[in-house]
Amino acid sequence: MQRSVEYRLPVWLAMWICLASALTAADRPNILWIVGENFDLDFGCYGAKLVHTPHVDALAARGIRFSNCFSTSPVCAPSRSAFMTGMYATTTDTHNMRSHRNDDYRLPDGVRPLTQRLHSAGYTTGNIKSIAEKEVGTGKLDLNFVNEGPLYTTDDWQQLVAHQPFFAQINMPEAEYDIYDRRSAEKQRVPWVGEEWHPKIANSENVVPPPYYPNHEVVRQEWARYLNSASGMDVRIGWILEALERDGLADDTIVIFFADNGRLEARGIHWCFDSGLHVPLVIAWPKNFPAPEGVRAGSVSERVVSLIDLTATTLWMAGIDVPMGMQGRALYGPGSETARNYAFSARDRIDETVIRQRSVRDARYHYIRNFTPGAGFSSLNRYKEKCFLVKPLMRNMLSSGDLTGPSLRLMRDPFPIEMLFDTTADPYEIENLAESDIPAHRQVLDRMRAALDTWIVETGDRGNVLEPLDLVAPFEKEMDVWFGTPDWYRPPKP
Repeated sequence: MQRSVEYRLPVWLAMWICLASALTAADRPNILWIVGENFDLDFGCYGAKLVHTPHVDALAARGIRFSNCFSTSPVCAPSRSAFMTGMYATTTDTHNMRSHRNDDYRLPDGVRPLTQRLHSAGYTTGNIKSIAEKEVGTGKLDLNFVNEGPLYTTDDWQQLVAHQPFFAQINMPEAEYDIYDRRSAEKQRVPWVGEEWHPKIANSENVVPPPYYPNHEVVRQEWARYLNSASGMDVRIGWILEALERDGLADDTIVIFFADNGRLEARGIHWCFDSGLHVPLVIAWPKNFPAPEGVRAGSVSERVVSLIDLTATTLWMAGIDVPMGMQGRALYGPGSETARNYAFSARDRIDETVIRQRSVRDARYHYIRNFTPGAGFSSLNRYKEKCFLVKPLMRNMLSSGDLTGPSLRLMRDPFPIEMLFDTTADPYEIENLAESDIPAHRQVLDRMRAALDTWIVETGDRGNVLEPLDLVAPFEKEMDVWFGTPDWYRPPKP
């Protein structure tokens, strides 16, 4: 939730990159990442209703969309740290939210930010906020490393037009609460970014939120605002695609649209359910750099993909060898025929809330292990208590006895140590099969357990190395100032 400082390259290095770009521009594509904040598959091309997303849908129609892409974390900074390096945040010690912002931490030897690898190969790189006076991005990085030197060449769209090939990242303002004035604690209700102008296609009368929430007006209003954020973001994407055409870039630019983590909803972001991890991924190839052989316009891939695969895939697109040891896998090129069996994800400290979860997802089943006994949906996180109106609503309904069914269990019960869901039969992940006696479920459970145990060892998962209490304590104060602390909370005794 913190925006990082953008670094500038030295003039001599920028000039060298521009020269290299001029010599090789005809041979290599421009690559544009359009990064949505906090979205699940809530776009027309994925079958979502009550949204108007013609520009994302058009990208999918001329490219390929992936149905089983998962973030490595259900929150932005660890996820972004992973797909900017091609390494799991749990491996590089960037897995705790908003960590290493004020210390001397450096990435492990051999691990480099993607943009620096592209710099070295002659790419101009940009982190773009505006195009022709229209706000298209926030400039947000939210990386859990800050000592690696310059990450981008420019924030000026026209510099990209003049110096190709380029790699650009545009981090969309949607979907997020309007929190960056850091005065959320003073507000009765924190508005969604852009909600005043977003298309009002969804409303509290026509939406149907997931069954793990109560059927309440507040729930329906917030669900509608989220869906309208998808429609609003699509408007901004239209501005970007228009600029590519206007500036003569469209025929040479691969466009990749994805989200950094799952949906901005109370049981989505921060939690290792599908709603917090399942993300859209659409890749559209241009006229002068057509899709790889076998990929037809409008293709749909069911292969299991992790967001860290974007790093290796982007290097492959740029004609750069994927370094040995990178945990992300290129989706195309040599070796890409072997698809992932699993996507792994992790949640550790988020702001002041110290909860550890791990997740394994295949094309059908989802296994979640909770390493923090007693933690649950109702655990305190001040950002969520203030901005996600569903949480205080459900607390009040629990107190009054008005919660029933899945929403009652969600609010009342801690997370089990193990959860297993059949996402085909149970897409909302309500029925936990971890205690099932059905042999087929027991076999899946054993397989997923073994996959997670192997991944933890092979990747050097650092989740069992807890941060010192004196490092976590300042987040309690910061989040209190920023979002306030609810009256019901009583801090544990020392």
